[in-house]
Amino acid sequence: MRNYQIGVIPGDGIGPEVVAEGLKVLKSIEKVDSSLSFTFTEFPWGCEYYLKNGKMMDDDGVERLSKMDAIYLGAVGYPGVPDHISLWDLLLRIRKAFDQYVNLRPVQLLDKSLTPLKEKQEKDIDMLIIRENSEGEYAGAGDRLFHGTPEEVALQTGVFSRKGTERIIRYAFEEARRSKRTLTSISKGNALNYSMVFWDEIFAEVAQEYPDVETSSYLVDAASLYFVTDPERFEVVVTSNLFGDIITDIGAGITGGMGLATGANINPEKKYPSMFEPVHGSAPDIAGQGLANPLAAFWSISQMLDFLGEQECGRAVLSTIREVVKEPGKLTLDMGGEATTSEVGDYFIRVLKKYSLK
Repeated sequence: MRNYQIGVIPGDGIGPEVVAEGLKVLKSIEKVDSSLSFTFTEFPWGCEYYLKNGKMMDDDGVERLSKMDAIYLGAVGYPGVPDHISLWDLLLRIRKAFDQYVNLRPVQLLDKSLTPLKEKQEKDIDMLIIRENSEGEYAGAGDRLFHGTPEEVALQTGVFSRKGTERIIRYAFEEARRSKRTLTSISKGNALNYSMVFWDEIFAEVAQEYPDVETSSYLVDAASLYFVTDPERFEVVVTSNLFGDIITDIGAGITGGMGLATGANINPEKKYPSMFEPVHGSAPDIAGQGLANPLAAFWSISQMLDFLGEQECGRAVLSTIREVVKEPGKLTLDMGGEATTSEVGDYFIRVLKKYSLK
């Protein structure tokens, strides 16, 4: 019996709704595969918790999460709690505490009807964006000086260490080699003459160890253009924390919207638990109405299963997503359907049962 301890943080807004459907998927897998089980521990952290307790998570939250094999996060953010508090005191706190320095964001067109790009097919948009997830522009280094005066200054310092930069670039090269795909680095070395020149230099250094991997490098503004006009040129992409945050939303836009956007926060060495989340945000304006699209939450379950070593189950979940998106009538309003969140979940499980999970 393979049992996995899953820490569940439903979070805010539509987070609890989509997480509930994701857990239904895992429980359905348990019923089919008797050798696999999951133990769920729920943590009621988030903005509502903050408004009641003055903190986004318990003081011993990191210690409690450290006992998990994986973390399943719904969403973070809600009106009344500043975004920098909700982000830094929960999501980024977990990422940094568990050294989840790899962020994996698949950008795949699952059906040609989902893209706003004229004449693009499924084969044209299929990339994996590997985002540095622990430092860079989101290191939190900086200061505010002379508050409230005409001389006020805000300093935000990007931190790029050799260790942090090299390990994410090397991870990307290993993935490109394993999957036999090209690797593209995205930076901004012409303007950011310290951090991004440093990034470009390390990319070139590491590339010498991987002569079998075809590489290219783009400035982030040009890459953003090519994401829309010529996405075929990208297969595996590696980039910094900020640029990765931005271009993955472009990726969501060209493949069906944020309802299909998923992300994995990975500690590759498995010294700490990794965290898996739909990245559509908390969408408080539609919370509690059954309008939330759970497909990204299902995709993050697929990522979780892959990382836990249950690749067959992970592939089955992703195959089910591919099948379900071709039936608009079974989808939520944002994807042209009329189904509720739970109705999508129920239908998804019926389709999933067609795939052999043993």
